[in-house]
Amino acid sequence: MNSYNDIQSYKVHIDDDDYKYFREDVWAEEPVHAELMVGDNVYDIDFLYRGAHIRKVTKKSYQFIFPKVTSGMKELHLNAEYIDKSLMRNKLSLDFFSSIGVLSPKSNHVLLTINDEFQGIYLQLESVDRFFLKRRKLPKGPIFYAENDNANFSLMSPIRKGIKQRFESGYSLKEGDEVDTAELGNFVYQINTISQKDFETEIYRYLDVDKYLRWLAGVVCTQNFDGFIHNYALYRRSDTGLFEILPWDYDATFGRDIHGEEMEYDYIPIQGYNTLTARVLDVPSFRSQYYLTLKKILEHQFTPEYLGKKIGLMFREIEPYVKKDPHLKGTIKQFYSEPEFILKYITNRNKYLRAHLSELL
Repeated sequence: MNSYNDIQSYKVHIDDDDYKYFREDVWAEEPVHAELMVGDNVYDIDFLYRGAHIRKVTKKSYQFIFPKVTSGMKELHLNAEYIDKSLMRNKLSLDFFSSIGVLSPKSNHVLLTINDEFQGIYLQLESVDRFFLKRRKLPKGPIFYAENDNANFSLMSPIRKGIKQRFESGYSLKEGDEVDTAELGNFVYQINTISQKDFETEIYRYLDVDKYLRWLAGVVCTQNFDGFIHNYALYRRSDTGLFEILPWDYDATFGRDIHGEEMEYDYIPIQGYNTLTARVLDVPSFRSQYYLTLKKILEHQFTPEYLGKKIGLMFREIEPYVKKDPHLKGTIKQFYSEPEFILKYITNRNKYLRAHLSELL
């Protein structure tokens, strides 16, 4: 990944007729063939839209799929970050998760041009797939994306308002097979059926509890409201058989909701949400472990001092490109005010969580 001092430029070329058709149907799921130029290198790619509500705004998000594995990657995601006027929350969140010991995709800002028309600054997100694991020298294993509210670790569906027909519903399989999908369904079933007295010992057969508690602390700090039932990926290590959870799509954080509106710093309780979280925190030893984990994070990583340096560096290095982005001219004033807004949120959220740590004892 490139440093901010050398933001990478991506130049995409699409046949004019194909591009015209592509732009006319923003809900199309089929890719168009394109050429991607990065410096002196040219790659064949499949180019397609990504996201849902972002397709309704002027600045779209995209996905690159390489027919051949390129630089150890099969696909890349380019997020417009249009709702987040700071253009920093997603990266700030993912880097924060990484700093607290949670497996997290890397991200970096890039510049995008399509058919010689500058589209602006984007956030490139690493895809969570087999190549993600390979780059980290992690063991192979199935990967699932949580794609809707059914990914709530419950047997009950908030969508159907009844028992799920399939306990693994709510997820899309990124890597793996039908056996792996069945294992996910069994995991959800066990979460809900292991007795209270056996949960502390039995859950270790399915879940990396330490990683889960670190992830929980990260969601609670950043206040990603949707993060408890989607906006995450599950990875099951083949060497241990244990599930780990990874953050994904974290632009609605640090005091803003999915619409970009202010979210009060005390909106999400220190205990978080979802069925698995409730069952884990019902165990005194796990609750005590969560207390110690969160307390340490509030002292070291989730502070205005630690994150303020990262915010300042990120702001200074993307500012020249944000000012040139053709889609952000009307919101540039808010871009300049967002660092202070984010730092105020961190300060207030940190104080709030510290004041409520005693609830975990």
